[in-house]
Amino acid sequence: MKPVLQLALDFVDLKRALKNAEAAVSGGVDWLEAGTPLIKSEGLEAVRQLRKHFPHATIVADMKIMDAGRIEVETAAKAGANIVDVLGAASDATVRECIQAGKNYGAKIVVDLIAVKDPVSRAREVEAFGADYITVHCSIDEQMEAKDPFETLRRVCESVSVPVGVAGGINSETAPRAIEAGASIVIVGGAITKAVNPRQAASTIKKAMEEGVAIPTRLFKRGSEAQIREILQQISAANLSDALHRGGVLQGLRPLFTGIKLVGQAVTVRTYPGDWAKPVEAIDTAEEGDVIVIDAGGVGPAVWGELATHSAMQKNLAGVLIDGAIRDTYDISQMRFAAFARLIMPNAGEPKGFGEIGVPVIVGNQKVETGDWILGDDDGVVVLPVSIATEYANRGMDVLERENRIREEIKEGSTLSKVTELFRWEKQ
Repeated sequence: MKPVLQLALDFVDLKRALKNAEAAVSGGVDWLEAGTPLIKSEGLEAVRQLRKHFPHATIVADMKIMDAGRIEVETAAKAGANIVDVLGAASDATVRECIQAGKNYGAKIVVDLIAVKDPVSRAREVEAFGADYITVHCSIDEQMEAKDPFETLRRVCESVSVPVGVAGGINSETAPRAIEAGASIVIVGGAITKAVNPRQAASTIKKAMEEGVAIPTRLFKRGSEAQIREILQQISAANLSDALHRGGVLQGLRPLFTGIKLVGQAVTVRTYPGDWAKPVEAIDTAEEGDVIVIDAGGVGPAVWGELATHSAMQKNLAGVLIDGAIRDTYDISQMRFAAFARLIMPNAGEPKGFGEIGVPVIVGNQKVETGDWILGDDDGVVVLPVSIATEYANRGMDVLERENRIREEIKEGSTLSKVTELFRWEKQ
């Protein structure tokens, strides 16, 4: 079959889904999918409305059926779905029942291999049962860990003869790769639904599919450990805190100047109030791009000033955080060296050498360890533990992308509460 571009409408608000679908179809989307979040939020009314607004389109109901296959396929088909989704992780009995119900009610069945341990073997089994399509699916949460579906896609396509779809962070750069690996159906979600211009985004992805040439994109892709710094440079402290479930904030540390941006890995220092020996020695320990993070007990005298800043800049360090005091702030601001501190005062202490470098510290009421990632800007500072850095840097990018789309909808003449249907989602 000619490669199909399928749009996964993973919204929770039907109005936004329909508006996005209209723009995307005009940009070249072939099939429309009522995503699982949309069906859970709006029920099968989402399928009915898609059928009403797009009477000639192929509508996919991503039911993710796990049990009661017959009734779920029947209701989705009667609501207007042409294709209904059942999970490959469901029992053989459920998959077979879905396939039989599909025959009875005029719907084709796609088996989604998300979370299946042996996708190749399962693909062969469900093909033998009579499945019409198979989808190789890398979940959103797996994408945040920098996983992708392409190797599995290639192996599944080589093992079955039915058309195979692929979902999992597909964008204009990776859509040609999906086609090359054997996909007949390219399923795209966020790269269209979160785009500032969904029509243009759909058109770009369709062009990449048809011409077999990757079209670069800055957004809608997830990075590996090697790309953490690059990702954090693009997002804000607020984005990252939202991704961390509103957490990670170093309380009480303020930026030294406006327009500040700080990204780097921590080199931690614990020192006694006013003892600036270990903070200065840490400069020699740190590597290019690192951030000196100083626990000085939240009090003065100052443990950092102009001369320490010159030393840090010689090493190309990214900045300094001080749960304590800083001085020479005019000079440091003029040098545009990223500095955050709890206090500003003119008097320094003495270099007695008490304290340690590279030990866990408490800064702004948060534990920080050497190697943790630091993101600071005009709003303040957030710490991202290195153990979860890849996943939550990617989740921060997801927050940014979602906000980009909401902002555009507001600019089109709405308000934040209306776009997000805020009153509807207040806790009852």
